[in-house]
Amino acid sequence: MKNILTVDLEDWFSVETMGTVFDQKDWNGLTSVVERNTHRILRIFNEAEVKATFFVLGWVAENYPGLVSRIASAGHEIACHSYLHRMVSSLNPDDFYRDTEMAISAIDAACGVRPAGYRSPTWGMKRDMLWAYEILADFGFIYDSSIFPISHDLYGDPQAPRRVHELALSENRKIIELPASTVMILGRRFPVAGGGWLRQLPYWFTHWGIKKLNREGIPAIVYFHPWELDTDLPRVDLGWKNRIRQYGNLNTMESKVRKLLNDFDFLTINEYIKYLKRPDNDSGAITG
Repeated sequence: MKNILTVDLEDWFSVETMGTVFDQKDWNGLTSVVERNTHRILRIFNEAEVKATFFVLGWVAENYPGLVSRIASAGHEIACHSYLHRMVSSLNPDDFYRDTEMAISAIDAACGVRPAGYRSPTWGMKRDMLWAYEILADFGFIYDSSIFPISHDLYGDPQAPRRVHELALSENRKIIELPASTVMILGRRFPVAGGGWLRQLPYWFTHWGIKKLNREGIPAIVYFHPWELDTDLPRVDLGWKNRIRQYGNLNTMESKVRKLLNDFDFLTINEYIKYLKRPDNDSGAITG
């Protein structure tokens, strides 16, 4: 079974844990690592002959347009990751509209692509936030990948479906939701195959988890950030919990990504949705 490969294209200082240390007005004065690590990722993907969906932060597209253009030129899918990496759950509708509009404009200007997919920073959406999905539909987004169906101190919608599903919107519109991957263990949901979970947990668990998902007919959605491959990441005092989240096991990430690309087959989200919409698809993968 093919799984889904995604990258959240942002810099190390954009993440939620850094919001307690840096304001967004500080970003231009900080040491960026997004270019060198994304070039590294593109080489790894090229060697593995695989394409991924890149959820591009609008701020990155505006400041590093050549990088986003190179990603698109290499045949990877370009999607949207907001403009300023603020959780949608922290915004009102007007702010969310403006942020999304700015992101789309910056991405389009960088690579000539109007993204069809969206992912909220820090998995900051829930099923009951229909106003946000309505705004995404207004902009023409076809799918969203912003829900993490677990309980977490920063994010999560623990009762959300674990499978790809459709959300019904006004005027008979729908948007496809691709939630982050979780596996069931003794009746509880555990995250697998993404970000800090991929870095912190041993590879055997990730491998086992993806195999388990595939046996259930569910594609794993792998995600990570360019900075997670950087062992020379600038160090900031964050407190023990956020220090582990930001810096734990950075030295293992590249090898884990390479193993995943060797052990499993991957495609982009757009390719997966095309498969779901095929007339001969009787998998029942999309649920209401």
